[in-house]
Amino acid sequence: MKGYKNKVLKLNKTLYGLKQSPKAWYSCIDSYFLKNVFVKCLHEYAIYVKLKESDDTLTICLYVDNMIFTGNIPKIFGDFKQVMIKEFEMINIGFMTYYLEIKIKQGECGIFVNQEKFVKEILKKFKMQDCVKVNTPVECGVRLSKNDEG
Repeated sequence: MKGYKNKVLKLNKTLYGLKQSPKAWYSCIDSYFLKNVFVKCLHEYAIYVKLKESDDTLTICLYVDNMIFTGNIPKIFGDFKQVMIKEFEMINIGFMTYYLEIKIKQGECGIFVNQEKFVKEILKKFKMQDCVKVNTPVECGVRLSKNDEG
């Protein structure tokens, strides 16, 4: 683990402002995850999954210098956050509310996502603010399910 501390110090010097900085960061965190029994998704290079014998699952998604993670046991979240904060000097911002032009609202009833702000900006850009609007541009009532193949 000490080697990672040295890498973090080197990354602090290069992470912002240089074109190769994201590659250096990704290389560092990729090797950390792989050494700590995470499996990289075959279909998406920025997703890692850690499965334990007790069926506990932790899934991580990286996007540049942002990290989103989820799993099936809340205790895993706290443990993972503490390790990452200590290992990489990260900060814990808390629950995700906005990510890649998507607004996320988490509550007792579930997780709701929308792109209202993004859509309004696109409509404004193409002078289409007065077009006919549709509340949900997908079929209502469709339930998403696990895809065992990917």
